Amino acid sequence: MICLIAGVFAPAIACTSAIIGAELNPYGRPLLWKHRDTSAIDNKVEYIAPGPEGYGYTGLFNASDKNLKECWTGFNSEGFAIMNTASYNLKDDKVPQKDMDKEGLVMAKALRTCVTVDDFARLLDSLPRPMGVEANFGVIDATGAGAYFETNNHSYIRINLDDSPDHMLVRTNYSHCGRPNEGYGFVREANALHLLRPAAEKREITPEFLTETVSRTFYHDLMGKDMAEGLEEGWIIDQDFIPRYKSCATIVIEGLDPRHETPGKGSGKDYVMWTGLGYPPCADIYPVTFGKDGVHPDLRGIQPDGHSKASDLSKKRRDEVFPKRKGNGDKYIRLSRLRNPQGTGYLQVIPPQNLEVYRKFRENRSIERVD
Repeated sequence: MICLIAGVFAPAIACTSAIIGAELNPYGRPLLWKHRDTSAIDNKVEYIAPGPEGYGYTGLFNASDKNLKECWTGFNSEGFAIMNTASYNLKDDKVPQKDMDKEGLVMAKALRTCVTVDDFARLLDSLPRPMGVEANFGVIDATGAGAYFETNNHSYIRINLDDSPDHMLVRTNYSHCGRPNEGYGFVREANALHLLRPAAEKREITPEFLTETVSRTFYHDLMGKDMAEGLEEGWIIDQDFIPRYKSCATIVIEGLDPRHETPGKGSGKDYVMWTGLGYPPCADIYPVTFGKDGVHPDLRGIQPDGHSKASDLSKKRRDEVFPKRKGNGDKYIRLSRLRNPQGTGYLQVIPPQNLEVYRKFRENRSIERVD
């Protein structure tokens, strides 16, 4: 069965993301979620020690980034965390493309220097213009505060989590304060909201819900259904799902419970960055904690060319899901590698294993639900 969806141009740098307020999480912790889409499909996670530049931090980097200059999601020792999605309706100048795409540099600097959401606003104020960015930056801090900063080369608009009546914010590849009807990711945003709202009503948005359900779903809001549900054979076209051929990571940064934990110096030591590298429907989840021993070797760029073992394994699995090599082969999903009558599909085997990783980690750290 083929889902006939009209093809449209898809930007090379995309992403689906959310900031979830502590009120919606059963453990009372705010969440920062990034489902990364990019042509830089090979990713790694590394710890950066504190130094003259500022605080130590842990983050996601492209495998090719030998000097770890551009961070694409991360958290620091003080409990400041950041991610971004590319925007395509904010740029209002003629700055050439060669001087753009500096979001990774901005986020690395933020992790070195920021403690609070307000600190990030001050950082943006201080950067030389043009900043070389067109993005939605999402941030949280140890007090439970969160915000998106819809940012272009010369200015930004801040949207605070506290101002959202739903206690959550979602962004894809357009900015809500940007030019209307421009950008990308409208269906993906609707997909995410469709999945998140019922869980929010029950106060059940957890990291595992984001990585194991939202990042692995083939729900399509325009069609009003999960296009892979009930199907174990055949093909569907990869268009406007949250997981995409160019999806290379699903990451949730879990902050502090602001009601039961006192923010202070070193708050980042109590953060967890739940990390799945590679194509999310095929990704294994690892808990990442702060410090040099907090990153599992499978996530680090210690393979040839800076690759990580986890990313390479997931990419190999992805190639089975997208087996066509000619023409538009990367648009066709073979469903039997995700679900099949034998129960050996990646969506049948991997999520239960990941849920056990979550359970054991919480049990070992005595992380309890909040009544």
